[in-house]
Amino acid sequence: MRSFNNIYATAVLHKGGIDNVESNLPTNCSESELRLKSNSVYLSEMSRRIFRAGLKHSMVDAKWPAFEEVYKSFDPMAVAMMSDEDLERLMHDARIIRHFGKIRAVRANAIWMLDVIREFGGFGNMIADWPSSSIIDLWTFLKKNGTQMGGQSGPRFLRMVGKDTFMLTDDVVSVLKAEKVVEKVPTSQKDLRKVQDVFNLWQKESGRSLSEISRIVSFTANAQ
Repeated sequence: MRSFNNIYATAVLHKGGIDNVESNLPTNCSESELRLKSNSVYLSEMSRRIFRAGLKHSMVDAKWPAFEEVYKSFDPMAVAMMSDEDLERLMHDARIIRHFGKIRAVRANAIWMLDVIREFGGFGNMIADWPSSSIIDLWTFLKKNGTQMGGQSGPRFLRMVGKDTFMLTDDVVSVLKAEKVVEKVPTSQKDLRKVQDVFNLWQKESGRSLSEISRIVSFTANAQ
């Protein structure tokens, strides 16, 4: 497996210069910034990710002000108190995306989020406290406890709120396969742990965030 310095050099060559690499890297929130985000922001972004799945993101985003209105600004307690009849009425609201499974998922996640808030004093506290060195365990936590938060929804939600995480995009997976880290798309805990270990190693070598490393790795796809 190559060192991160080697991977970075390949990314620079592939993108045509250091500036082209550095200007396209994602940024993360600090722990204090994650704690300061309201619970409503976390529920809104989680819900936005759910509705974005399989749809054009710009279309979902254009409708989001209406979602904020019908879901009571995504206040977790208010959403958790919505009745079945309230949710059924949303299926007749042309301003939003009328997918009943996703509509119900928002309320289910609000109810779960209230439990997390009671335990940690805020959903952001839980997100901030989780070490990025075991970010795959946070993915699993979101998948097991949240609704419609499996697959790439967990990691993408975390990236949306500014939590440091790598992403298993097609480009990243292709590089991991070329580096013999995994043989296929990692879904098992065993393979995910291998990927986490490699990213932790690259982070130790480079001092960079997991999100930066992930993007840099993606820049080297098809350039091995």
